[in-house]
Amino acid sequence: MTGSIEAPGHSPLISVAMPTFDPGERHLRGAIESVRAQRYPRWELCVADDGSRDPRVGQVLSEYASRDSRITVQSAQRNSGISAASNRAVAMCRGEYVAFLDHDDAITGDALSEVARAIDADPSVDVVYTDQDKLTRRGARVAPFLKPDWSPVYALGAMYVGHLLVVRRSLLAEVGGFDSSFDGIQDFELMLRISERTERIRHLPRVLYHWRAIPGSIAAGVDEKPGIPELQARA
Repeated sequence: MTGSIEAPGHSPLISVAMPTFDPGERHLRGAIESVRAQRYPRWELCVADDGSRDPRVGQVLSEYASRDSRITVQSAQRNSGISAASNRAVAMCRGEYVAFLDHDDAITGDALSEVARAIDADPSVDVVYTDQDKLTRRGARVAPFLKPDWSPVYALGAMYVGHLLVVRRSLLAEVGGFDSSFDGIQDFELMLRISERTERIRHLPRVLYHWRAIPGSIAAGVDEKPGIPELQARA
């Protein structure tokens, strides 16, 4: 569903940071279109391509950047990993808050408006996270994950915060962004450091993010990426 809604009283610019590396064209377009379909008007999409080998990726990104001034793309010559690419995407962001979107996932049309309402209700909030579900290869929505409210104890053992994760940009800078030595669980390790700096973390109990369950993604199973338990323990 497209079209704008009236922005809440506190209407922050929300930057959507998206690192890309060789996503399938259909899924990449779906991710970008899910941002362009937002009913909240104050957003920007910052894409950091991490040396994609498939020329279609660059073509799709260039196409969207030329069509929509809210989309900014930077491309690296070689692959440097998910954390480095995510940090480059964040460095492009101008918004007060940064929302993270994987290159083959999607957000609901009201995702950013609901996040903005949560911020409007409490402008001191540093982190907002939402419920999520998964998308099958055929695009069916399955496995809704209705999360608990913030628990620093539970967070030590699992990255249940997941998607959609939205963080105040100044706090991201304060903690130093993502750490490449934890690629694979970079969001879990980042959230641990964020939780050391703030308790202003709010759970928004609505499914606003669709995580695509494809081969190679943890969404398809924890065995898709080896070494994850060891990395989590080290974090």
